[in-house]
Amino acid sequence: MELYDVIVIGGGQSALATGYYLRRTDLKFIMLDSAAAPGGAWQYAWDSLTLFSPALWCSLPGVIMPGGKEHYPGKQEAVAYLKAYEERYQLPVIRPVTVKNVHKENGLFIVDDTYAAKAIVSATGSYRSPLIPDLPGTFKGRILHSAEYRESSPFIGKRVAIVGEGNSGAQILAELSKVADTLWITRNTPEFLPDHIDGKYLFDAATQLYEAKQRGEDLQPPSLGHIVMVPAVKEARDRNVYQTWLPPFDAFTPDGITWNDGRKEQVDAVIFCTGFKPSLSHLAPIFNGHKITTKGTRALDNEGLWLVGYGSWTGFASATLIGVGRTAKRTVEEIVAFFS
Repeated sequence: MELYDVIVIGGGQSALATGYYLRRTDLKFIMLDSAAAPGGAWQYAWDSLTLFSPALWCSLPGVIMPGGKEHYPGKQEAVAYLKAYEERYQLPVIRPVTVKNVHKENGLFIVDDTYAAKAIVSATGSYRSPLIPDLPGTFKGRILHSAEYRESSPFIGKRVAIVGEGNSGAQILAELSKVADTLWITRNTPEFLPDHIDGKYLFDAATQLYEAKQRGEDLQPPSLGHIVMVPAVKEARDRNVYQTWLPPFDAFTPDGITWNDGRKEQVDAVIFCTGFKPSLSHLAPIFNGHKITTKGTRALDNEGLWLVGYGSWTGFASATLIGVGRTAKRTVEEIVAFFS
């Protein structure tokens, strides 16, 4: 096994931002990406996905995404941007490599008995770990997560339940409502942001409040999960698509869904837009089922391990293109100090 100073596990936006700062050090590092091509999780998203910030504010450190401050990029633009970013900085990505096992021997991290390093950055995101509620009953129709949804044609003329009140649910509902009879099912009342507020505005406001909280002021940053009025969502609003919604259902029936109060709805498919959990199974040999505690991105119970891009748990807004750069910069500063 060739020895590296640092191994970054992942090849999406969080890994690339980390690689950007690592390349400015003298550390020897590689990046292991499970995907066959560049682009991170964006390449697996549904075809019509729209980012909720204008292109100018959907950028990693060093290069601004093309499109300016009015254009909301789509999936393919995000993929192309990440591919060009990786090529521009000649980041040492090896793919496809699906890391299954990271353990520690004599102070070194051993990755699948193939690679070894003194430090590890896990930047695997959450796309491969979608959350679907475990509900009773048997359903003859199709059940899928937003991670599996690609486009609307398989649902033409069908009756489809979309579960989730976030940006994914709103965008998929907007698309499907043009070709299918749709039901919108939400746990909480959907929260729509004013038309002039986008992801960049949210990030700036949340950052200011977050920093105030760090100074000891009792303030809470605004939610980054409220629905942003991207063009497709505005168009659906004008068609009154979001006027009604139903509470979470309690069970499946062979031909649909049912609630404990006796209500039943017949549907052909259910799409869960219910989020993800961090994809960290590769670290199971180290933590053996115990919770990974961190200070920022640094694992407290295992020296030499950092976790980047998993949301507020490992850095404020670190699961966003605009937010992960700050997290990655601080992480690499800590890694450099670790080696000094």
